[in-house]
Amino acid sequence: MTPTGQLQIGAKATDLTQSTAESEAAKIRERCRALGIGWLEKPPETDPAAIALLTPEVAVRVRAVPLRIERGRLLVAMFNPLDVGAADEIATIARLPVSRTGVEPEAFGELMRRAYGTTAARIAESLAGNADSATDETEHNVDAIEAADVHRMAEQPTLINLVNLFILEAIQGRASDIHIEPFENELKIKYRVDGVLIEQPPPPKHLQAALIGRVKIMAMMNIAERYVPQDGHITLRFEGRKVDLRVSTVPTIYGESVVMRILDKSSLPLDLQSLGMSKPHRDTMDRLIEKPHGLLLVTGPTGSGKTTTLYAALSKLYDPRKKIITIEDPVEYELSGVNQIPVNPKRGLTFSIGLRAILRQDPDVVLVGEIRDNETVDIAIRSALTGHLILSTLHTNDAISSIGRLVDMGAEPFLVASVLEGLLAQRLGRRLCSACKKQVPLTEETKSRLTPAEIVAFAASEWKSVGCDDCKKSGFRSRLGFFELVRMNSSLRQGITKNLSLSDLKNLVDGDFLNMRQDGMLKAQEGATTVSEVLRATQDVDDTRH
Repeated sequence: MTPTGQLQIGAKATDLTQSTAESEAAKIRERCRALGIGWLEKPPETDPAAIALLTPEVAVRVRAVPLRIERGRLLVAMFNPLDVGAADEIATIARLPVSRTGVEPEAFGELMRRAYGTTAARIAESLAGNADSATDETEHNVDAIEAADVHRMAEQPTLINLVNLFILEAIQGRASDIHIEPFENELKIKYRVDGVLIEQPPPPKHLQAALIGRVKIMAMMNIAERYVPQDGHITLRFEGRKVDLRVSTVPTIYGESVVMRILDKSSLPLDLQSLGMSKPHRDTMDRLIEKPHGLLLVTGPTGSGKTTTLYAALSKLYDPRKKIITIEDPVEYELSGVNQIPVNPKRGLTFSIGLRAILRQDPDVVLVGEIRDNETVDIAIRSALTGHLILSTLHTNDAISSIGRLVDMGAEPFLVASVLEGLLAQRLGRRLCSACKKQVPLTEETKSRLTPAEIVAFAASEWKSVGCDDCKKSGFRSRLGFFELVRMNSSLRQGITKNLSLSDLKNLVDGDFLNMRQDGMLKAQEGATTVSEVLRATQDVDDTRH
């Protein structure tokens, strides 16, 4: 993918091929001509079979692109054909003798871009421009670099462009996070796309301190402090819209590990149907959020989309005649017409303190980012009793378990029974790419993981991912939710008041209840996802109704 968007961040973008690289190339070109080594002015055509002989990581490191195999020899275009050691390494990896040719820096960048992508090309060019400045000390001992040196390196145009490129490609690639992970001999870059980490061509190790320093400067962090965790925030504009990045660093034995959470409002699905919620579930949710008061909980592990679901519910619920206030840690997306309060424990603003203050603001609807302690649950329940609709999240494996969690946090069972209106549990799975998915016969391996009823329901076939240009060969595009929704009834309220066990409470749920696995399997039958995605996402959910 070649980025086409413009990222307004940091210094003005400049050409990554700096004059140092051009000077080096001129010397190499003259030496190659004297030795009779070929030299290319323009990027030639390449053979995919030859390119496949080198991984992007190796190609970037040795600054070489395999072109084709001729008479049993591998022809390789190299930034520096005089690097015999690199040529020998290529021959060892490819298991073929190597013929070398040089290439102009501009042509080399285009060649690398065609073969291995834009990021690989930029890293290779960056390496070409900085290779001579790297010392063994800076390659292997990041701590030896002074803060002032890091700041100086981080302000270099090459480094600024490289970091901007990572962010740009991640946003365009629909990534939710960027991970920068330092190891002994390499620095890894990964993007999380549709819940799965995808490794990118790594930048040279000697750029580690400067690259991480650049991110910390952008996030307004203390660049000199490398031994304690830090949190920061980057705001940028991409193609006319605002994108926020929440930045977190932690010290590891080989340097600071960085994670940038990308909060792109344009990618936020603000309706329950886009999240993959079925019509029966949507109808029930619509009735629940129309309640004038009560408590509605969304549960699931971290990263299961709970906050996104609540945002979609608030979007549906919004009415200028209602006062809607949220308290969150942090405020991930700005919602039009909604008063949003960020938690700030350092200044004494916790969920419980903020919730008390919110109730003096005459709200109709309150979203509490998470119920974490007995004080918050007590205030939330009493707020629901006094005429407010409270929406919040909990970390539990399934919907019914939320009842036990509330009681464990100090809530009286009779109060829980009085205020609780609904419990929604969810998981996220990858959505099949509609352009390339296909049906295949149900395999014996898949059958062994299904119940007899599920095997019958699939009618001997299942949907599989294939991979195409639309989904970048992954077979998946975006994610969807697998839900289970419990609407309170009189039997459940009586059971909670009597403090029945969770297994007994499950038997009191309405008869049309579907757990997350069952909801996911219905979506797999329709071709929205695969059986393996449902099983992966719901492995901690029973495969029977109760």
